[in-house]
Amino acid sequence: MRKPLRSSLLAFLGALLLPLLAATVLVAAPASARTEAVPTATLTEVTGFGDNPSNLQMYVYVPNSVTAHPAVVVAVHYCTGSGPAMYSGTEWASLADQYGFVVVYPSVTRASKCFDVSSPQALRRGGGSDPVGIRSMVDWVTRAYSADTGKVFVTGISSGAMMTNVLLGDYPDVFAAGAAFSGVPFGCFATTDGSEWNSACSGGTVGHTPQEWGDLVRAAYPGYTGPRPRMQVWHGTEDDVLRYPNFGEEIKQWTNVLGVGQTPAATDTPASGWTRTRYGGTGDQAPVEAVSLQGVGHNLYSYGMASRALTFFGLDSGGPAPQPPAGGCKVTVTTNAWNTGLTASVTVTNTGTTAVDGWRLGFTLPSGQTITNGWNATYSPASGAVTATNVSYNAAIAPNGSVGIGYQATHTGNSAAPTAYTLNGTTCTVS
Repeated sequence: MRKPLRSSLLAFLGALLLPLLAATVLVAAPASARTEAVPTATLTEVTGFGDNPSNLQMYVYVPNSVTAHPAVVVAVHYCTGSGPAMYSGTEWASLADQYGFVVVYPSVTRASKCFDVSSPQALRRGGGSDPVGIRSMVDWVTRAYSADTGKVFVTGISSGAMMTNVLLGDYPDVFAAGAAFSGVPFGCFATTDGSEWNSACSGGTVGHTPQEWGDLVRAAYPGYTGPRPRMQVWHGTEDDVLRYPNFGEEIKQWTNVLGVGQTPAATDTPASGWTRTRYGGTGDQAPVEAVSLQGVGHNLYSYGMASRALTFFGLDSGGPAPQPPAGGCKVTVTTNAWNTGLTASVTVTNTGTTAVDGWRLGFTLPSGQTITNGWNATYSPASGAVTATNVSYNAAIAPNGSVGIGYQATHTGNSAAPTAYTLNGTTCTVS
């Protein structure tokens, strides 16, 4: 059994976060445990929702205006918090009323009221502890409301932000994107002595290369080669609970996991004192988006931030948009093969009338091929359905302009080139 956090730490975190997230309206008393989908505009507790090794509580908010096959947002609370506190202290329920999605509010029952983001069980898929319970909540909602499994998202504050990182690592096939407010990278809080707290990580002294951070995520679900969820991270420069260097480490981790460059594709200032950087794309649903708040501490969450996360999720406009426009495209590919290896040279031409600023070329390698290295793009994963993403110096493709990329791969007999390509979601002609 893990040791609880020091009472002084809990009191500090509670004093820090509770004033901002205190209820402004009374939370409706949880209804009886539900075993079937009954649309309701009050917060409802659900019991018996599935595998739940750490005895989490599940609360769900379903608006009267819930859409057919709705999206699902999991909103994860801070240390000393609860599901009902997240319901009453954030605007996710009112956004659900407006856009028709379902909100799940997990709630910790252990004494610290912090989520387990430290134990070896929590840091691997199906390993046990809180992530398994939250996955069960998602499965329950998906069944009960015929939810869209391609539109499941997670967001959290502080301990909830750390859990957001953990869930994206453990269950990349469940979540489409996450938004973490004042968190740390996946695996940063890891401990082996049963403690919930990692002082080195909270102090911002745990650093790794992008590859090392990415490997920690990939180790949570060995062998997974499918698409990875997009990530939005927020951090205040004066955070004295989870120090600001963690922000940069999160960026390193998720850009590596998503196979995009470390150099921002776009930088802007959406509000005074904010610096927003986007990686791998310039639009509202870039693979990685990071927002730094100058002079702001740990308690950074304020009204309106959920709507910005909603935009990143794509839920305020009918779903995620493709990366910046590709009105038309053409791909020319040549291969040179030998016994067990090959090289491929790929030319991508923008045949549209609008410049492409930030691109992702998707293609599927024939069975048995694995990319060992590449040039002029980053490639992820190495086999199966691959995405090649621009590097900093070739992000823009003018109308009628081209960019050349290439890779080396091993093969087990089939050395053919891929037969189909998409540029930012648009199908290209192949020659």
